[in-house]
Amino acid sequence: MKQLTKVLLGTGLLVLAAAPAHAGEKIFAAKKCDGCHYTQGPAREKSIADQLAKKGPELWYAGSKFQKKWLQAWLQDPKPIRSLKYNSLTADNPGGHPKLAAANAKAVTDFLMTLTSKSVKAGVIKPKKNPKGRLIFVKKMPCSGCHAFPGKKKFKGGRSGPSLVGAGKRLNPDWIFAYLKDTNEFKPVRAMPVFKGLLREKDMKKVAQYVASFK
Repeated sequence: MKQLTKVLLGTGLLVLAAAPAHAGEKIFAAKKCDGCHYTQGPAREKSIADQLAKKGPELWYAGSKFQKKWLQAWLQDPKPIRSLKYNSLTADNPGGHPKLAAANAKAVTDFLMTLTSKSVKAGVIKPKKNPKGRLIFVKKMPCSGCHAFPGKKKFKGGRSGPSLVGAGKRLNPDWIFAYLKDTNEFKPVRAMPVFKGLLREKDMKKVAQYVASFK
């Protein structure tokens, strides 16, 4: 009997934990967020045409990619992460992403945080201003040609990729490494190069540490 009670309590806890995520999923659909973002993995894109047909980034690994506190705040007051419009190399990003009320933002965040990738292993990367990582980011690859990043006095870098300013608060450090390690799994169609074969794994870790330190 005691063992059965533990099982039932455990099941109850699971149900309680799942409830907010279910509510968030319903809000996500009601607000038509799924018109721009898909949440079922793996990646669907197989061609440039597939990528161009998308209206916004995929979210099927959002729980592995984003930090929960940042995501919940961003949904309430969205600011453009890309300088350029999604899927454009010329047009400025007009902004205007819909805002969610605080309660809805929390529920949707709870839902999105359940969407994870098994390829992202926890506790691998610790943010660090890694000099070798900076050298690769700025000169060897260079990632700074496409991504804005914080300099000593002002932001530097390119505009064609999403900004990495504030990446330390926005992105999960372990996801940054997993993305560098196997870019094709997350984005099979993209402008960003595949680093596997170009960088050693230990150097990818250094880049991930460096990017995760961005304020």
